[in-house]
Amino acid sequence: MRPLIGIPCCMKAFGAFAMPNHAVSDHYIKVVLGPIGGIPILIPAAGEEVVQAILPRLDGLMLTGSRSNVQPGLYAGPPHLEGTPEDPARDATTLPLIRAALERGLPLFAICRGFQELNVALGGTLDQRVQDLPGRLDHSTPVDQALGKVRTGKAHAVRVLPDAVLARCWQGLPWQPAAVPVNSLHNQAVSRPAARLVPEAWAPDGTVEAGHVRESPGFALGVQWHPEYDWAEDALSRRLFEAFGDAARDWAARRTTAPALAAE
Repeated sequence: MRPLIGIPCCMKAFGAFAMPNHAVSDHYIKVVLGPIGGIPILIPAAGEEVVQAILPRLDGLMLTGSRSNVQPGLYAGPPHLEGTPEDPARDATTLPLIRAALERGLPLFAICRGFQELNVALGGTLDQRVQDLPGRLDHSTPVDQALGKVRTGKAHAVRVLPDAVLARCWQGLPWQPAAVPVNSLHNQAVSRPAARLVPEAWAPDGTVEAGHVRESPGFALGVQWHPEYDWAEDALSRRLFEAFGDAARDWAARRTTAPALAAE
């Protein structure tokens, strides 16, 4: 049974006429087909009306990174600086989708912007430009991206809470890392964690880099970095997706057997 993994789309302009398109980076398609072992289902950025219709058909939800930033009005933050990219259509879809998925216990894995969305959906707040805050690292995408590894290579280590949900994803490996090297491609970050978001990993400057949802009936984990870029070479990145895939397969097995049992 290959689980069906929902991936919410961004709204992006394409072509000479800048036509709005619902889009997902190919990295996320490949990681669902690869270490997750599922089938990607793209969810259009069409607002809350698609949420209740699509959720019963899914076995997992993966929230992706994106160039756009969560609208500050959704967490009572100050307006973005002029020119900051936003995606209101994605926000209007993902936030209710996250809440509904958590209520159902649907396995959820959130990456970068997705981790920020998870915090906002649960009532937390964001720092908009971490690099402008005193004593903080520059976590943003490097300006010089001529070489791929400049953009996606390891930027700093994160300290991981022992025996946390994140750390348990790595059980069975020959080593149990206490500090993990990660890439860094974001301006926004968790400022005040939501009451249900439990931080599990931190950058050297204190930026929250991972967390799980308290009292969630299912797998519900988020990371601030991008493990989808290097899962083929990095065992730690790969195991995150494998753990999510295991949870999604368990959900799929229950989803498909429940109707059969009810019919007996």
